Amino acid sequence: MVLAVIIATLIVPFETIAIPMVYWVSKLPNLVFEGAVPKYDFGWLNTYQVQIIPFIANAFSIFLFTQYFSTIPKSLDEAARIDGAGWFTIYRKIVVPLAGPAFATVAILTFLPAWNSYLWPLMVVQEESLRPVMVGMQYFFQLNAAWGEVMAYTSLITLPVLIVFLSFQRAFVSSVAASGVKG
Repeated sequence: MVLAVIIATLIVPFETIAIPMVYWVSKLPNLVFEGAVPKYDFGWLNTYQVQIIPFIANAFSIFLFTQYFSTIPKSLDEAARIDGAGWFTIYRKIVVPLAGPAFATVAILTFLPAWNSYLWPLMVVQEESLRPVMVGMQYFFQLNAAWGEVMAYTSLITLPVLIVFLSFQRAFVSSVAASGVKG
């Protein structure tokens, strides 16, 4: 039932929850250090964490992990319980190493929308030094830049995406290949 509610959130467009999310992240406490003295400042606006943390656990990632963990045989859990392992030990030493392909897939599929996000950073970040590259892309069109410069910039933007994919490629491909095989 809970998984069905989480999956149902996939049909809600981001634009419908963007304004309430801006309100809530502006009210979250932010630990700021002035010298060696920490103090709380309210509001995550104009920080890197507002661009990353709200999108770490999304419904698709939860669904993907649920489906992957359901394929791990229960006999592994039972054998570890007989050997005296607790639930956290079973998770840390058995389930997580077996879930490498799921972690790689979630890393790739979470990084891509975060890298390509435009609306959310435009709403919550005002400082130019904190804005991501997709928001910076609009500056080229304001300056009447040559298309060669725009194409060079977009080529540089694709490099981190290629690096992330190539670093997780083996696990991602094995995850995609295993999802089509039953037996």
